[in-house]
Formats: sequence, C-alpha cells, structure tokens
Amino acid sequence: MTLPRLVLVVFCLGFAAAQVAAQPYPSKPIRIVVPWAPGGSTDVLARLIGIKLSENWGQPAVVENKPGASGNIGSELVAKAAPDGYTLLVGSVSTHAMNPFLMASMPFKGVDDFSTIALAAYVTNVLVVHSSVPAKSVRELIDLLRAEPGKIAYASAGNGSPNHVAAELFCRMAGVDMLHVPYKGGGPATAGIVGGQVGVLFTGLGNVWDHVKAGKLKLLAVTENRRSQLLPGLPMVGETLPGYEVAVWYGVWGPAAMPPELTAKLNGEVNRILKLPDVKQRLDLMGAEHVSMPAREAHQLLQREYERWGKIIRESGIKSD
Repeated sequence: MTLPRLVLVVFCLGFAAAQVAAQPYPSKPIRIVVPWAPGGSTDVLARLIGIKLSENWGQPAVVENKPGASGNIGSELVAKAAPDGYTLLVGSVSTHAMNPFLMASMPFKGVDDFSTIALAAYVTNVLVVHSSVPAKSVRELIDLLRAEPGKIAYASAGNGSPNHVAAELFCRMAGVDMLHVPYKGGGPATAGIVGGQVGVLFTGLGNVWDHVKAGKLKLLAVTENRRSQLLPGLPMVGETLPGYEVAVWYGVWGPAAMPPELTAKLNGEVNRILKLPDVKQRLDLMGAEHVSMPAREAHQLLQREYERWGKIIRESGIKSD
C-alpha cells in the first residue's frame, strides 16, 4: 500500500471512530438489570422506568432479572460493565449498604463501585401476618412469638434482603425467635405468606395490599419512623419497640466512573419519568413515594445509609444465613 493510501485509510478509520464517539446517547438499546426475581416492587419500578425511557428516547430499555446472592449477582454485573450508560441497575439500598456488613465477602464495593444516578422511590414498608396468625397488633405478635419460640416462620426475598434484615432486627429488639424462610425474590416471598407457608413478612405495602383487602393477610404496622400518609391509622413498629426503624428505598445506579454529564442526563430523565401522572399513580398503588434529588445528593444519601446500616448490623450481630 502506498503512503498516500495508508494515510487516507488511517484518516477514514479515525473519522469513523470519531463519528461513533460523537453519537448522541442513547444510540443503542439500554439494559436495565434488576437483581431480584420478577414480581417484586423493584421489578415493577424498573419496568415503569424502562417503558418510559423507550418511549421518550426511541431506544429499547430492556429489563433483565438477575436474582441470586442477596442481589449481588445482578449488582456485580453492573459494577463490572462499561461506564457508558448502557447497563444500569434498579436495585435497593440493601445490596449497597447492608450486604457489605452481612456477608463475609463481597464481589464489589457497595458505594465506590457504582455511580448513583437517582433515588427512585421510598416504599412504605409494613409488617404483615397471615390471617391464621392470632395476632392483631405488634404487642400481640411479640407475646405470641415469646410463647411459641421458633414455631412461626417469616419470609424474605433472600438472605441479606431488606425483609431479612427487618425481621432479624425485630427479633433481636423484641427478644423473640422466628424461623427464616428465604425465597428467590419479593414476588415468591409474598406468594409464600399468602399461601400460608409462612406466617410473617416485612415488605412493601404494594406487594400485599390486595391480599390485605381480600382478608388473606393482616397489616400490623409500618417499619419507618413516621406513620404512612396512605394509612395514617396504622401504627409504627417503633411505637411498641422504641428505636426500631427500617426505611426501604430503591435507586438507579450505573458502573463507577460514568461521565458526569451522562449521569446528570439520566438523573434528569429518571426524575422526569417518576413525576409523570400515570407513573405517580402506579407508585401510589405500590405505596411508594418519589423524592427528586440530583445525582450527587443521591450518592451522599447512599454513603450515609452505608454508615448507618453498618453501625446497626455490627451492633445487632445480624448475619446473612
């Protein structure tokens, strides 16, 4: 090849590469990973976001469920992906701020290995029991569990999930014993208590509200440190167990080192989507509330939650089974 032709080829390749690099985001399908099984609140939230992303940006946003290892399998996949915005995670605070203190080893760093894009939603978290459990209040449940230690089981979405941590914290603070039955996701855990295989579940209100209305489950309390605006008459667990508090929130993450302008673009789009009237209506049905904040503030929240849950888990001695 002559020198002029070689120069021309190099120029053309460089021009093509520059054109690819200059393509506006998104220019190809986006992958949204959910580290839990289908059917739970995280999965529903991810699909709401994915549908609206596709509609507005004209590129498919495909949700993939990658359950296992308390959310670590799907989260690790995102942590190790290219930081180009085409692999995202819709997950919960548990994987990033709880798992590091519950598990002997972690395949990623819950804060440092991710770019926090947005706080998606706080979910009203509740304590429910199967209709066959003879307890109508937190106090009655504690008395029952003390009288029959180890006889009643509770469900979770898996070892180290928020359900697991909420229940173990409850057991330790109340001085009671329950059998832990881990399922592969929030949907299967809900099915387990509705079917009567377990008696107790800590979960998002939206996962169980229809079953409560049908009389299959009984609502006993919310786990946050304030009463729910949706159910103001429902007491807090902390009114019976002072100091008890479990707030569950979901977020959107990408791999660490995402360009700030890309993170900001995604943050703006997620916040826009979650304010849409039809999306807000779905959030209300889930017992969820969106709190809009910039990506930097969302990452600072994650850091605070990491420190808070580290202290709680170390002091309580909770471990993943």
